[in-house]
Amino acid sequence: MKVSRKIVLHFPARLTEEAIAYRLVKEYNLQFNILKASIIPDSEGFIVLELTGEQEDYDRGVRFLTKIGIKIEALSQNVVRNEDKCTHCGACLTVCPTGAFEIEPGTRRILFMHDRCIACSMCLKACPPRAMELHF
Repeated sequence: MKVSRKIVLHFPARLTEEAIAYRLVKEYNLQFNILKASIIPDSEGFIVLELTGEQEDYDRGVRFLTKIGIKIEALSQNVVRNEDKCTHCGACLTVCPTGAFEIEPGTRRILFMHDRCIACSMCLKACPPRAMELHF
């Protein structure tokens, strides 16, 4: 079964000059799409990417990354709501393709279901007070 996941890879300084993406393609048959990156030689770095391939290849690739010391996070873990800025206007509710936002019946406040988020960034663009944020 083919899978596609958006993840954040955090590189320690010792790995910033290694051909990690090449190995994911060559050795693990994975495709990747880089969404954002900040890699500086001899410094820590990160890459946000969408990684696609067969489930078994994906799992083997993730094990390889973990084994060599790369920290992996689901991109959705980096989408957060700044509660101080949120006005509960509901703009996020109307654009979210996964239903990560719901209206709390009693208070009419907007709830953010982090586990449903796929980090598509639609809510970031739609939020008038810019309460939805992406942190790396």
